[in-house]
Amino acid sequence: MVTTEAELRALSDQAAHRIMNQQGTASGRRAGWLMISTILIEAWDLYAIAFLLIFIKKDFGSDPVLLGLASGAVQLGALLGCFIGGWVADKFGRKKVFIVTMIMFIVLALAQGFSGNLWELIIIRFLLGFPLGSDISSGYAYIMEAMPRGKREVMGNRWQAMFAIGEVLAILVVLGLYLTGIDHELLWRVGLALGALPALTLLLGRLTISDTALSLIQRGKFRQAKQVSQKMFSDSLEMLPDEDFHIKRPSTTAFLKDMWADPIRRRASIFGWISNAAQGGEWGAFGFYLPSILGVVGVASATTHFVGYSLINALIYSLAIVSGLVGPLITPRIGHRGIAQWGFGLAFVSLLVAAFALWVNWPWLLLIAAIVMVWGHYWDASNGMTVTSMIAPTRYKGTASGFGYMFVKLAAFITLFLFPIMLSSLGNALATLIVSLISLAGFLAARYILPEVYGYVEQEGGRAMESVGDGRQATA
Repeated sequence: MVTTEAELRALSDQAAHRIMNQQGTASGRRAGWLMISTILIEAWDLYAIAFLLIFIKKDFGSDPVLLGLASGAVQLGALLGCFIGGWVADKFGRKKVFIVTMIMFIVLALAQGFSGNLWELIIIRFLLGFPLGSDISSGYAYIMEAMPRGKREVMGNRWQAMFAIGEVLAILVVLGLYLTGIDHELLWRVGLALGALPALTLLLGRLTISDTALSLIQRGKFRQAKQVSQKMFSDSLEMLPDEDFHIKRPSTTAFLKDMWADPIRRRASIFGWISNAAQGGEWGAFGFYLPSILGVVGVASATTHFVGYSLINALIYSLAIVSGLVGPLITPRIGHRGIAQWGFGLAFVSLLVAAFALWVNWPWLLLIAAIVMVWGHYWDASNGMTVTSMIAPTRYKGTASGFGYMFVKLAAFITLFLFPIMLSSLGNALATLIVSLISLAGFLAARYILPEVYGYVEQEGGRAMESVGDGRQATA
């Protein structure tokens, strides 16, 4: 007879560790794809506005501060939403967060199309960031809990491929609207509001999935956990009692102390936070404003050659889809350290070349540098969230995912807000050179801080490092 909190915690930890070593079923893989598809929605919203800014300017003016806020407000909202959403997902379960966030996103995405001025658009996009941040943090926790080791890491690293697909779709849809001859004031409103359609599709798909067994176990819902585990992992977890208990949720302070106490978790978490900030910063600056930079040097003009301008960017981000698919495939061979070093290294070098190309006004060299930078970015950004989510104990996974994603959004907000000001005050070349230092910081973190954690399986209490090899021999 289980009577104490300690006994309940010991049983739940035993069951959690067993699940994390299981092979999984098709049900878990389907749920993993549903979670990673959330990135499509975020990519659509973030990149659609990059192409629609030129039309928003015509309606609401070209104040660089307000336009920077309109672009970056969603990042600030997501900064708050990701941590709150992760905490709520740990406390109340993953599925409730998924359903509420998708409903919120649908409503707010549609509301963007009715903005009467820039301040209204800024406020709506700030609120829109809450469901985006919440959904990503809880979604990563779901992937790490619903799929087996090796495969969960590959799925987590696919988020950049999904991001690139969302970007290409956003470009092509905006271009399609433009070619219809639609009034430009209506064009940007429709372009932003259309993000509600993929969100509605995801909402309908998520109605059929359950909470994860691990999330249920950590909240003492043993009866439902045993059923879900049987479905996802073909394991009924016979060590758990056939009744539910209340298990007190650990505090956020306990989460930080636990992560800091173990050297592997500590180093991997520090890398994840630096990596997330670095990839958010490099994309928020050079990546997000790449269309404007290409227009400045004459590769394509956003105002006079919108079709060519859009197609060039679609081509670049089509290559990013390939990069985002290749990265997860080679991660089992070169490990998390390898994919991060190659990604940040390529981004750093290409940004140096881009700065030079901007300085001497060589547009085609800039185009080549942009292509290489995008390839590197979609590698270096692939595993920051995977690492921070994977190494956290189950009771903290939502919190750890949200905490890690805060660094992406904070860096992205700062650079989205400041980079237009840097471009106007320092010039394109110097501003890009400064951004390259962000990529360098990510490379150094991967090289000197990150331990190889491919195949890591956490223990719920204390130190653990169970690997499927050295990070290069596992298959996914």
